[in-house]
Amino acid sequence: MKRYLGLDLGTKTLGVAVSDTTNTIASTIGIIRFESEEYDKTYEKLKKIIDEYKITDIVLGLPKNMNNSIGFRGEATLEYKKLLEDWFSCNVIMQDERLTTVEATNYMLEANLSRKKRKKKIDALAANIILQTYLDIKKG
Repeated sequence: MKRYLGLDLGTKTLGVAVSDTTNTIASTIGIIRFESEEYDKTYEKLKKIIDEYKITDIVLGLPKNMNNSIGFRGEATLEYKKLLEDWFSCNVIMQDERLTTVEATNYMLEANLSRKKRKKKIDALAANIILQTYLDIKKG
């Protein structure tokens, strides 16, 4: 049985979400913090999550420019994809994440969350949206 981990890579945080056992609903787990560009610092916490939830596949958000080109952040994300594949020997699926941060911000604005609370939750919610989008597309 497949189980998915959704990730949203930022410059200092990694948003994390996980699918339920039926791969219908994505749930936010939280964020992993690291120093700028020190992606190896995410390994231990990710390993723990992957083992705990018996993750088989990772869905990683790919930041693209609106014209569909890949910029600096996209290149960094593709490098992180290689790291994930090497570390965990699992399938890493790239999911277009354009506008997920905007969508996550809008959800939190509607929920009247303060700027401080939004800042703490934005990456985790973006990971959730990335994973939920992938699950919805997969289900058709």
